[in-house]
Amino acid sequence: MAKKEKITELFDNIAPEYDHLNHLLSLNIDTLWRRKAAREITDGSTPLSVLDVACGTGDFTIEVARRLPEGCRVVGVDLSEGMMAVGRAKIAAAGVGATLEVGDCENLPYTEGSFDRVSAAFGVRNFEHIELGLREMYRVLKPAGKLVILELSIPTNPLIRWCYKAYFLNLLPAIGGRISGNRGAYKYLPASVLHFPAPDRFVGMMYEAGFPKVSHKAFTFGICRMYVGTK
Repeated sequence: MAKKEKITELFDNIAPEYDHLNHLLSLNIDTLWRRKAAREITDGSTPLSVLDVACGTGDFTIEVARRLPEGCRVVGVDLSEGMMAVGRAKIAAAGVGATLEVGDCENLPYTEGSFDRVSAAFGVRNFEHIELGLREMYRVLKPAGKLVILELSIPTNPLIRWCYKAYFLNLLPAIGGRISGNRGAYKYLPASVLHFPAPDRFVGMMYEAGFPKVSHKAFTFGICRMYVGTK
């Protein structure tokens, strides 16, 4: 089974418990990170078209849609139908204008220059080919469009890094596995963070994908980082 198929199966399996565990294991700090990134997306009053890549259960899609004025288009795309089934129910409950569609994030089913903004919150590390995913997000952006990526990161402070790894590699799989019944999934999730490119390397990958202007910002001692690229 290819990595892409394994990832889809993994997230389909943990979809029912994913939101609860995600907020529990992050101590709900992830909601603060999403709000900060959403402000970067919704930075004006002009109607926008926004694509949320690897949208999962739609937390970030909903956060963006809530902040945009009427007349905006908000689309989430993901490989996991199980995750998006949860997301569609949340969108209906929230009463926001957004749609979720099945699609390959490394081969997006949209024409060149379709969106003013593209986002990806905690999903890029699951791409089979990160470089290809970045190029696709660049392709579907309009000229002067903006890409905003949130991703977990390894803190640089030695003490915080030690505590972070102890929690992430031991406690998180134990709690997540016990509640979800899928310990393997909650071993994969921290491992995917450890294997994600370091910030300087990831910024370089964004430049290589075509973005002429790239910046990044650390949140909560570097546990999370926001990367912003302008086309």
